[in-house]
Amino acid sequence: MVDLIVIGGGPAGVTAALRGAELGATVALIERGSLGGTCTNDGCVPTRVLARAARLMLDARQYAGYGMAVSQPELDFPRLLARTQAIIYEMHEKKQLIAHLEASGVAVYAGVGEARFEDPHTVVVPDGRRFQGQKFILAAGGRARRLDFPGAALALTHSDIWRLRALPRSVAIVGGAATGCQLAAIFNAFGSQVSVLDVAPTILTAEDSLVSQTMAEAFARQGIAVVAGIGGIERLERAGRDLALAYRVGDGVRTLLAEAVVLSTGWLGNLDGLNLPAAGVETDGRYVLTDQTCRTSAPHIYAAGDMDGRMMLVQSAGYEARIAAENALLGGDGRKEHQIVPHGGFTSPEYASVGPTEQQARKERDVAVAVVPYADLDRAVIDSHTEGFCKLIVDRETHRLVAAHVVGEQALEIVHVAAAGMAADMRVEQLAELQIAYPTFTAILGLAARRIVADLGVLPLAREWRGLGRAPAEWERSEQVDTGPAWTR
Repeated sequence: MVDLIVIGGGPAGVTAALRGAELGATVALIERGSLGGTCTNDGCVPTRVLARAARLMLDARQYAGYGMAVSQPELDFPRLLARTQAIIYEMHEKKQLIAHLEASGVAVYAGVGEARFEDPHTVVVPDGRRFQGQKFILAAGGRARRLDFPGAALALTHSDIWRLRALPRSVAIVGGAATGCQLAAIFNAFGSQVSVLDVAPTILTAEDSLVSQTMAEAFARQGIAVVAGIGGIERLERAGRDLALAYRVGDGVRTLLAEAVVLSTGWLGNLDGLNLPAAGVETDGRYVLTDQTCRTSAPHIYAAGDMDGRMMLVQSAGYEARIAAENALLGGDGRKEHQIVPHGGFTSPEYASVGPTEQQARKERDVAVAVVPYADLDRAVIDSHTEGFCKLIVDRETHRLVAAHVVGEQALEIVHVAAAGMAADMRVEQLAELQIAYPTFTAILGLAARRIVADLGVLPLAREWRGLGRAPAEWERSEQVDTGPAWTR
């Protein structure tokens, strides 16, 4: 009997196993297929390859403006899909997960099929081998949710895209959250006619309202049709070369024709096949139920990553896995606090956020908010990427950073500077005085910070600046004190 059995070899499982070995435990990791999880094998990594290709297609449209005479590139879609598989292989070669785990003392059982609980301390795999453990960490990941409607089998999920033989002329994407919007932006850049349907009143409803609004406007300008507020999907059926997607609107039903229909309607934990009742682990049918220490209803079994449905991101999976391993093996009560989690999407333009939305923040405290358009940023003008904004939210009493929301070029890189400041309990004055290299996109955070400190009355400003009715530029300072200008709220 080993000290710890980890079920699942994705980011959560690998991290939990390595942490368990670091703590001196005997550890076995059981993975039904290939290590790396959804993100490496058919999620984040290959999708990012598609996003890179989409970006190159869009960049080519700028060549003429910078003195380069070239024709618009043509996409070889099968070749691109082959490239995604090559990158996946390269990632596996780079990480060498099995060798790393085994060198750390972890016994790895990969490609053995589904592990199934026989009793609270025993799991069996399809070839009949049994494994007994004192403690367990469930890290089996998740899968795309499929809606139940007539003809649903004709629809794809993100996992099916890698098996397409050609680029669809038209794509209907059901679901306007992160994955759906990223796929919409990619297919649109490739030249497909794209529609996004959602029951919500707009796309990206989990994000700050200005992010959602700005991305919806950007999609409209790019020719992506957003059909929001639908009542649900009625049916899907073949219509010649296309598929006919029938969806409810009010009391009626409308039909949309598309060559491919992609479902991006949520993510479920991989519970099937584990026989969790035999281990005494309770679920809600979709996810494992856990407390803030990652413990399930069985006191010796913990869960991390997608399986609990709380924060289904790679960075959060590793964070939860460390907590689960330490609590399981050390008897601790470390708690998962998902308060500073930078995230976003590789859309066009990119969007990224960290911390609460403005609406959420205002419910909890008195805040100062600055919104700086990308058009105010010198680097954005230089690179012809002036679409977007940076919103910075600060606590008026403590002057601490509360949140940042960015839409625009390099948004996912920019937001991490704000996240680091939040983690360091930084005051907005410190961010305002940070000597950010010029000209960079990250400098937009400095502009937003300076607007807030002016509003808070802690940035010296000449009266003339107030009369100008605008913010100082990236590299301008003043010595005299005045009250803050009107570009914050």
